Amino acid sequence: MAIPVKPNCCTVLMLLCLFLGLLLEARAGDILYSVPEETEKGSFVGDIGKDLGLQPLELAKRGVRIVSRGRKQLFSLNPRSGSLVTAGRIDREELCAQSARCLVNFNILVEDEMKLFSVEVEIIDINDNTPQFQLEELEFKMSEITPPGTRISLPFGQDLDVGINSLQRYQLSSNPHFSLDVQQGTDGLQPPEMVLQSPLDREQVAVHHLVLTAFDGGNPVRSGTLRIRVQVVDVNDNPPAFTQAEYHRSVPENVPLGTRLLVVNATDPDEGPNGEVTYSFHNMDHKVTQIFQLDSYTGEISNKEPLDFEEYKIYALEIQAQDGAGLMARTKALIKVLDVNDNAPEMTITSVTNAIPENFPPGAIIALISVHDQDSGDNGYTICSIPANLPFILEKLVDNYYRLVTEQTLDRELTSRYNITVTATDQGTPMLSSQTHIALLVTDVNDNPPIFHQDSYSVYIPENNPRGASIFSVMAQDADSSENAQVTYSLAEDTIQGAPLSSYLSINSDTGVLYALRSFDYELFWDLQLKVMARDNGVPSLSSNVSLHLFVLDQNDNAPEILYPTLPTDGSTGVELAPRSAEPGYLVTKVVAVDKDSGQNAWLSYRLLKASEPGLFTVGLHTGEVRTARALMDRDALRQSLLVVVQDHGQPPLSATVTLTIAVADSIPDVLAGLGSIKTPTDPDDTDLTLYLVVAVAAVSCVFLAFVIMLLVLRLRRWHSRRLPQASRDSAASAPAPHFVGVDGARALLQTYSHEISLTSDSRMSHLIFPQPNYADTLVSQESCEKKDFLSAPQSLLEDKEETFSQPPECKDYKFASPCLT
Repeated sequence: MAIPVKPNCCTVLMLLCLFLGLLLEARAGDILYSVPEETEKGSFVGDIGKDLGLQPLELAKRGVRIVSRGRKQLFSLNPRSGSLVTAGRIDREELCAQSARCLVNFNILVEDEMKLFSVEVEIIDINDNTPQFQLEELEFKMSEITPPGTRISLPFGQDLDVGINSLQRYQLSSNPHFSLDVQQGTDGLQPPEMVLQSPLDREQVAVHHLVLTAFDGGNPVRSGTLRIRVQVVDVNDNPPAFTQAEYHRSVPENVPLGTRLLVVNATDPDEGPNGEVTYSFHNMDHKVTQIFQLDSYTGEISNKEPLDFEEYKIYALEIQAQDGAGLMARTKALIKVLDVNDNAPEMTITSVTNAIPENFPPGAIIALISVHDQDSGDNGYTICSIPANLPFILEKLVDNYYRLVTEQTLDRELTSRYNITVTATDQGTPMLSSQTHIALLVTDVNDNPPIFHQDSYSVYIPENNPRGASIFSVMAQDADSSENAQVTYSLAEDTIQGAPLSSYLSINSDTGVLYALRSFDYELFWDLQLKVMARDNGVPSLSSNVSLHLFVLDQNDNAPEILYPTLPTDGSTGVELAPRSAEPGYLVTKVVAVDKDSGQNAWLSYRLLKASEPGLFTVGLHTGEVRTARALMDRDALRQSLLVVVQDHGQPPLSATVTLTIAVADSIPDVLAGLGSIKTPTDPDDTDLTLYLVVAVAAVSCVFLAFVIMLLVLRLRRWHSRRLPQASRDSAASAPAPHFVGVDGARALLQTYSHEISLTSDSRMSHLIFPQPNYADTLVSQESCEKKDFLSAPQSLLEDKEETFSQPPECKDYKFASPCLT
């Protein structure tokens, strides 16, 4: 059996001390008191001796005292009562400003045990402050055309009290033009706004006097007033406008006094006083206005008191700009106070890749970077970054390592080389940073086909081009590089009018120059469609094609072609008949011509180039109609010869000519009778006419030709004097009856007569020969006997007198020819 052991006195004393220690430890937590502000010195706060478990007399013995934290001592210990009392007047607003709770912390030291007890005293707010405005009177200038509904921000009232004792509501004096609107925000009342209810009229009321009253919620209620003076001015339609909606500036806390921290700028496009802008603080805390100074004319903000990072990290300044007419604009200026930081981060590139193909998938590793900053805390906390416009991202690894990888597939055609700037920035004040650069080359992959500059081409080439001439050049560009960008050109296989395209065109495979292998003829074809293919030399090869439309332009390479009158097939000369009774404007015949060209090159015009009787006939400029210009007279010759030219409007113009022979008579017998009655002139007038003809021939011909003609006339006169009587009888007996038929409104002879008349100036005899008739149904061309002077003689005469005269073969057959003079 166990024998109980009786505890001794030492053991019991140790257990008692341990219990008391545990009890004291349990009571050594935070001690919380509360006291209203503005209490008198020595006012009771709390029984500190009781809360510590000590008697009042023990406080001094055990060295109980308040340990200050470096600020003004607000409380003290009463050694006689062991209570905590106020050491002086306490102002809550001076201690905690607008904080919801005002707590004062200090420690109680039990010196013999070297123990600290934390004490927290809450200062209770009382309604000892009246709401106040920074200004006693506020003046506004408003344009009389200000639209209803315009809101004017008013200064907010300040009440240093908190809770229900703080500012609770606003009230605006009654006015028919203005009302008050106050919004409730998450942090309390928003600045009051005065709303224009009805239009202003400066002619009725030039100045409005209003009173804004701010009320708190204390008991009794306290209030403060602001007098508002609204002056109505004439039109000013441009308010000032700040260059920025919000200004930002970061400055170190050790910035010297008077330093220009920020300059705000507002412009007003109006002129004169309406464009003069002045600056002022708006809705600013009284303490802040004592720290900063604003130049009302330049907008320069400087500090007139030292900046304290521990008190304010960011100063939010509201700047108001007002022009001379009262229009306003507001902006915010945020001045951030920075702590001191003097070490920039250091970066080390552990591994790097300098080249990467453009088809690599996203996530390819480019470099491994290590960042280190010798500073500590926020000043040593670094952030690594790259420009946002690069297709790369930085992935953070452990222990301040970063990995630079591709965010997307790279495209060498967009960017072939990257110079990546990696920036490491710490979070100190001011922030310091360092940079390193990584050069990355993107190698090419054949991923782009050749691209032509246009979707299709149109080429215009004049016809009759020289063979082998270059007519056009195409170009395709390949965004790739090296062999992947070398382009080869070719033509797609096709046929033109049954012939392969390659027989018409060829293309230089290297330059893309297109050559014409043939001379194009517009009259055969005028347009041609083909496809040009461009292929690169990459692996695999990529290609593209483009449509090319070739237009052949017409050139004036075809002269007009005479359709009527046509060239006779028997060598005779066509004759048109014009009756002597024809009136002016009578349609004798019509010249018809066509041109194989087109457009202006085929526009034809007709004109009379030469006539045996000028002024007797006219030719229509555009119709080709041959009409009489005047009435025919008896003195007009029986045979009229017209040379008509047909010309196109090309450059240069081309033309064709046709000779018309017109017989002036009502019938064929009349023509023959007229020819038989021609006699040698016996009077001086006839002699003069013969002399005129001789002179005219001599002027056109050379002296030698005139001499030959005179010899020929003498020989023919003797020959005609012997043959004329017999030839006249034979020809008259064998002359057939004439036949006529109408062609296009003009009568033409179907039966052609050839005759010869010899006239001499001294024999006073005429010689007329009628051969056998020739038949033709076409008119004579320009080439038929235009320059011959003799008609065909009868075959019998030629057989009898071959030695006398030989008729040229070109003048054998005429439909109707003019007399040949001898």
